[in-house]
Amino acid sequence: MSAALADTPLPAVLERAQAAALREGLAYAGGVTPPEAWALVQAGQAVLVDVRTAEERKFVGQVPGSVHVAWATGTALTRNPRFVRELEGKVPKHETLLLLCRSGKRSVLAAEAAGKAGFARVFNVLEGFEGELDAEQHRGRADGWRFHGLPWVQD
Repeated sequence: MSAALADTPLPAVLERAQAAALREGLAYAGGVTPPEAWALVQAGQAVLVDVRTAEERKFVGQVPGSVHVAWATGTALTRNPRFVRELEGKVPKHETLLLLCRSGKRSVLAAEAAGKAGFARVFNVLEGFEGELDAEQHRGRADGWRFHGLPWVQD
C-alpha cells in the first residue's frame, strides 16, 4: 500500500473492527476473521504479518507472502525484545497490518505493542492460524486460518 492509500478510508470490514475496538477500549485497531484478512490481503489493502516463531512457521505451515516478525522465539516462547524494532524495519507505520499467530492470543499482545509504538492500523487476525483447542485438545477443527481452507504452505 502506498503512503497515499494510508490516508484513504478503511474498508468497511476494518471500520467495523475499529469501531468495536473503540467500544471495547482496545489498545490496537481491532480484529478480523481469517477470511476477512485474506480478502484484504488479496485486494492489496493490508499486509499480513505472521508473529509466530520460526519453528511454528516451518513445521506447522505459513501463509504465502506473509511477513514474518516473531513476537516470541523458541519452544519456550521467550518474548522477542526487538519485536517493534523488527516490525518497523519490515513495514512502514502507515500500512494496515493484520497480525496472525497460532490462536489469536499472542497476536493481540503484538498488536498492543505495535499500537503503542505508533502503528495506527494494526489489527489482530481472530482465531489465528491453527484455531483454538477443542475438547479433545486438538486445534483446527472449528476455527483458524487452515480450518477456513485459506492458502498456506509447509516446508
